Formats: sequence, structure tokens, C-alpha cells
Amino acid sequence: MPVATAVPTDDQSVSKNGKDVAEKWPLWKLILMALPQLSVQVLWCFIGPNSASYMRHLGMGASLATLNNIAGPITGFFTGPIVGAVSDSLTSPMGRRRPVIMAGLIATWVAGMLFASSELLLPKSQALYFAAPMYWIMDVTINILQTPHRALAADLAAEDQQLPMQVVFVFMMSIGNFLAFTIMSIYPVPVDHMFELMLGICALNTLCVGIQFLVAKEKPLKPDPRSKRESACAPVCSVVEAVRDSPSLLYHLAAVQCLVWIGNTAWNLYAGQWFGNAVYQGDETATGHKKELYAQGFAAFTFAGRGKAGLQLVSALAIIALLVNTKLRPRFIYAPCIYAGAVVSILAAAVVGHSSTFAIICMIISVMPETGSFAIPFGLVATLNKRAEEEGKQVSTALQMALLNCCVTVGQQICTMVLSGIESKMSLETALPCVFFVAAGAQLLAGTGTLFLDDRPPTEEDSEDTETGNEYSSDDQSD
Repeated sequence: MPVATAVPTDDQSVSKNGKDVAEKWPLWKLILMALPQLSVQVLWCFIGPNSASYMRHLGMGASLATLNNIAGPITGFFTGPIVGAVSDSLTSPMGRRRPVIMAGLIATWVAGMLFASSELLLPKSQALYFAAPMYWIMDVTINILQTPHRALAADLAAEDQQLPMQVVFVFMMSIGNFLAFTIMSIYPVPVDHMFELMLGICALNTLCVGIQFLVAKEKPLKPDPRSKRESACAPVCSVVEAVRDSPSLLYHLAAVQCLVWIGNTAWNLYAGQWFGNAVYQGDETATGHKKELYAQGFAAFTFAGRGKAGLQLVSALAIIALLVNTKLRPRFIYAPCIYAGAVVSILAAAVVGHSSTFAIICMIISVMPETGSFAIPFGLVATLNKRAEEEGKQVSTALQMALLNCCVTVGQQICTMVLSGIESKMSLETALPCVFFVAAGAQLLAGTGTLFLDDRPPTEEDSEDTETGNEYSSDDQSD
């Protein structure tokens, strides 16, 4: 694998005492660079709760429609790290991140529109067999599009901006969620208008990426001419090396992320069906009164979703305020967020029943683990890598963030497969509340594991090392 070195431009570095010092980007520019996370989140938030319903709309059975959702976790597990490895070593004049983002955007347009127009291209009896594999391809393209966004901001942000910038990403995601739920409320049953909605969402992604490209200026990487040419397996080898050389904190965070996202997936992918099919006892594939009940349930779901996005926005601001203005350890912020999700999952499974108001309250609070999972773990990884980079060590920020995201996909896959198995044994409206028991158990374990994270700030670690060194020095002198 060739060694790539950053070649700074005049806009990106200044000379100080004969050394290149990176320019510190203003926060407003970094926020604009994070803008595509908003539009990607709109895409995920729209596709997630509507994918199984759309497959049922095309004629697929409930259990198989749920099982088809493993497309996202499986493709994300493999695509994210490989794309991250390619992005980390890319030597394009445009930089490392932007060429990958552009490729992902174009591919998402193609796959997304083909998926959404399956009913228009083929008879409904055949559309299912086209839409199902296209859904898998679309998940690959979205993962290509989203993987470099955090890394681009991490590349250009200073060390003291790393953790706040990850919370900015959560801020963008909360606005994206609010916008997605608003878009879903345009039509009573969104899956009946998949083409129009997907067209608008792809256009929004194009606008946000365009703004990002106008602001971002990357340092192109120049390959070392003395290094050997990369093999086709180089990205895979990079993934293996990154896993092997990662700090222990990354492994701990990975386990926590996996458990947290078993719970998050229950809400993000299946809460829409829970409202429509279980709480309101409707059916999107039926006609007459049953379909009206489903439409009422989905309206309650989109209302709860907007409330959920609002709480995510407020909680993201609260988290960044705590991280910046207090000495409170990240784990003591993250753990209560996870426990809150576990509590409402238990209530959703055992208490809510057909109470729409109670269901709305539970769904709104369920966002707390997600807010913490996107802010704190990624921020810790970004800070560790920024410090290593300043020490002259080789880092793979995009790759490590992609590896952390892999653990999110593992949690998603576990949740989806468990629910699919339950649905094969009982009706959809009976099976959906059961998955919230699984979510609660996973998040209780995750919250407990979070309390044991080694998240000491670097100043404490350095001071402890210095004190230890001084003790040894004084002992030597006394001897």
C-alpha cells in the first residue's frame, strides 16, 4: 500500500517558524460542510420505516418484507470500511473525500429512482422482483455517499473542534429527521407515492452536496513514488490493518454501538408499522376501513417523528453544552441516554397497547440513545486520530469511523432477523411489540457497558504519565 502525504495549498496552511501549521477553519464553514448529513438522513429516515411497507405494497409477505431489510446492514458492513479505506488513500486532485461523495451521489440517483419507479416500469405482479434487488443496490450507493462526510469534517477541523463537530452532525441529522417525517406526512400512505417522494429527496441531496463542494477545500494526497503499486486487495488489507491496530477504546465502543443499535433499529425501521398495524390495528395492503386505520396510525407516527426530531435537536445542543462547558466524562452523558431508550422500549412492549398518545410519547423519548450514539463515540474516535496525526502517526479516520458504523449495522441486522423470525410464528400486529422487549434488553446491557468506557481526557493521561515518570526519577536519585 503506497504511503500518501498531504500536499498543503496556500489556503490551507501558513508558515510559522519554518513549519506548516494547518489553518483553523471557522465553525460556520465546518457546519456547511456537514450539511449533506442532513439530506442523507432524510433519505435513511424515509427509506427505513417505508421499506418493509413498500415491499408489502408490492405483494411480499410480512416476514420476508422484514427480512429484506437486512440489505442495509449487510451492504453497510462491507461497503463502509472498503469505501473508507479507498477514501483515506485516494490521490485525486479533488482530494480524498469529494470524488467518493460525487460517485455516491450519482449512483444513488440511478438506484433510488429505479427502485421507486418499479411500479411504473413493470406490471405490479413483476415489480416486486425488480424492486427487491434494487433496494440492496440502493443501500450500497447510500453507504458510498455518506461514508466520507464525517471524515471530511474531521480532516479539516482542529482537535478542539472534533467532538463539537460530531454533535453538529447529530444536529444536522435531527433536522433531517424532522424534514423526512414532514415529507412522509404529505400523503396519507407514502408508499403509494414512492416515485415523487424519492425524486424530491434525491434533489435535496444534490443541493446539499453542491453547497459542501463550494465550501470545502481538501489537501490532495501525493503518493510516494518509492512505494509499490497498490493491489486490488489493498482496501481490504487496510480494513484488516485498521482493525488490528485500533486502540482498545474502539473495540469497547464497537460493542456498545452494536447493542445500542439493536434498540434503535426497532424504533427507526419498525415504529411506522407498529403505529399503523399494532397500535391502530390497520393494514396498508387492505382497502376500506383497515387502510384508513393504517393511514391514521401513520399520521400519528409522522407526528411522533417530528417530536422525536425536535427532542434530538434539543438533546444534541444539551450534549454539546455539557461536553464543551463542563468536565463531565462522555460516558456519564451517554449512559443515561441509553437507559432512557431502554425504559420506553419496555413501556412500548408491555404497557402502550392501543394508546396512541402513550405510543407517541414513547417514540419521542426513544431518540435519546441515537443522539448519544452519533455524537459521543464518533467524537472520541475523531479526537484520538487527530492527536495521533499531530504526533506524526499514520491515521485512518474515515476507515475507523466506518468500522464503528459497521457495528451499527450488526445491531440493525440482529434486530431485523429477530423480528423476521417472530413474524414467521405470529401475526404482524402481535410480533411488533415483542421486538421492543429485545430492544430494551440490548440497551440495558449497552448502558451498563458505557459506564466502563475509558474516556479519560488526554490531559489527565499525560499528567498521570508525567507523575509516574517523576516518581521513578526521584526514586533513582534517592538510590
